[in-house]
Amino acid sequence: MEQPVPLTEREITQRVPLTNPDGRLNRDAVGWTRTPLITTDGIGRGRMGRGRVGRGRNKRWEYWGVITPTHVVALVLSDIDYAAVHGIWVLDRRTGEEVSHDAIGIGGRSATLPGTLGAGPSRARTRKVRIDLDEIDGGTRLRAEGERVRVDITAHRPPGHESLGVVVPWTDRLFQYTVKDVARPAAGALWVDGVEYDVPADESWAVLDHGRGRWPYSMHWNWGAGSGRTDRRVVGIQVGGKWTDGTGTCENSLLVDGRLTKISEELVWRYDTDDWMAPWRVYGDAVDLTFTPFHLKRSVTDLKVFSSRTHQCFGHWSGRVRDESGEWVHLADLVGWAEDVRNRW
Repeated sequence: MEQPVPLTEREITQRVPLTNPDGRLNRDAVGWTRTPLITTDGIGRGRMGRGRVGRGRNKRWEYWGVITPTHVVALVLSDIDYAAVHGIWVLDRRTGEEVSHDAIGIGGRSATLPGTLGAGPSRARTRKVRIDLDEIDGGTRLRAEGERVRVDITAHRPPGHESLGVVVPWTDRLFQYTVKDVARPAAGALWVDGVEYDVPADESWAVLDHGRGRWPYSMHWNWGAGSGRTDRRVVGIQVGGKWTDGTGTCENSLLVDGRLTKISEELVWRYDTDDWMAPWRVYGDAVDLTFTPFHLKRSVTDLKVFSSRTHQCFGHWSGRVRDESGEWVHLADLVGWAEDVRNRW
């Protein structure tokens, strides 16, 4: 039986660049953070980005997922070096209806992304998809528009709120910096076919997946996130797997009332690829979670050079996770997702 693998990871507490002047990985950046401290201006920008170092391997993106009592909203804005991939996706949780607007552009001209998280706005501009992500006082404003959908939601950032940052080193030439920011209180509005739906404060949650790095061509990963309240505390869970295995790092953490606990072990993921809607298990020495899906989003893209096969389930996380004091924190029905993705990019 597969067993969890304990890891020894270093917490980074001061700002550090992801890359050296020659564009290779700065080993001093390898570790994890509670706040975004990694400077990533060397990825996908100028000589070090699209020049001789890492050509075709640079990947930059912002992914936001928002859970409301009635809907799920997902926004993706990305530049993968030779193409830009953007999308707006909305699920009506009551009816199961999906609305999707996707756009793929050659080159990255349709994407505007800051070199480092928080250093400027993010924009997607295509005929089908328009996305604006702006840092504002106390949070991030998410706006998007497609033929049938319009979004205007603020993901608030409470004082002292922490988020997980991890640098994953495959080699000195291939590496990834990710920020997984869960349990961000959300509020605003969503329009589908002209009908307005409230995104109510205290009942809606946003999650950010921020990425900057240089990737291998083929990759398989798991990612799961959940946010909500348990025993009057705001709780967020972040778990991942496969893509970090063997690197000495992982992207697992627990958030309780804004305070982050790093979970330093490769967790075991168990799920049925013949029945994606069956319960998933994610466990280790400090984690014992069950994920129960209520909706499967299945997507396949095949553009020869770029292909992606995604099975993303939305549902509820329950179980327990040990915090940094050694106490077990119980999770009950945190809404979120768990996914299995295979990319060639």
